[in-house]
Amino acid sequence: MRPEPISFRRRLAAGEPLLGTFIKTPTVHTTEIIGSLGFDFVVIDQEHAPFNRVATDLILLAARAAGTAALVRVPSHAPELLLAALDDGAQGIVVPHVASADDARAIVAAARYRGGRRGFSNSPRAGGYGRAGVWEHVDASDSATAVIAMIEDPEALDRVDEIAAVDGIDAFFIGRGDLTVALQADSVDAPPVRAAVERIASAARAHRKPLCAHAGRLDTAELRWLRRLGVSCFVIASDQGLLRHAALDVETRFRELTSGT
Repeated sequence: MRPEPISFRRRLAAGEPLLGTFIKTPTVHTTEIIGSLGFDFVVIDQEHAPFNRVATDLILLAARAAGTAALVRVPSHAPELLLAALDDGAQGIVVPHVASADDARAIVAAARYRGGRRGFSNSPRAGGYGRAGVWEHVDASDSATAVIAMIEDPEALDRVDEIAAVDGIDAFFIGRGDLTVALQADSVDAPPVRAAVERIASAARAHRKPLCAHAGRLDTAELRWLRRLGVSCFVIASDQGLLRHAALDVETRFRELTSGT
């Protein structure tokens, strides 16, 4: 039986191999398709794609209908952005550019009720539109919400152990793209980037934090290396990337089959 989306945080903590992709197109259809195929989760990318709250809300509903967990990569640490994603029913948040323990503590506080400062309402989707009582909603939300910190800045590398030690940060997402640019490296596989990734992975292991990473494609050597470092949660490509690769394959094969006819 397929695990319920609400179990995402538990499965992440257990180190289960999890497969997801970024959603960059503000429509419900790609999430419905990807969810129906058996992907464990999707990440709605508010940071790098044209999402407003209404579009995000609809895609969260589509994910629920398709039986897949949905996370939201928010564009910043602003508490109101975290609150909106969680109230609308996200199973977790992915927060970019977490560069200090203070950042991490502020994010955790904004995402949790008990011990935190999350604004209360049980009237949105997350509270069953008022079905859940006050403390039922508080406990269910705090138990199920995954808080994932992206480590993707050089200054974060010097503080990565302090960030990992923050209670309530459920996992690290290794931001290899931003690290590549910040370190002025040739590629995500360049030695400085690999050294940064290994440093992040070491801190995660020391503090028993699961690791997430993005890969543009299913490259055997890359995935095996990331798995050896402890990555268990993989975001492969995006809805647009998957469409592009599939369409390119069709175009290439069509030209081959019709050449010379």
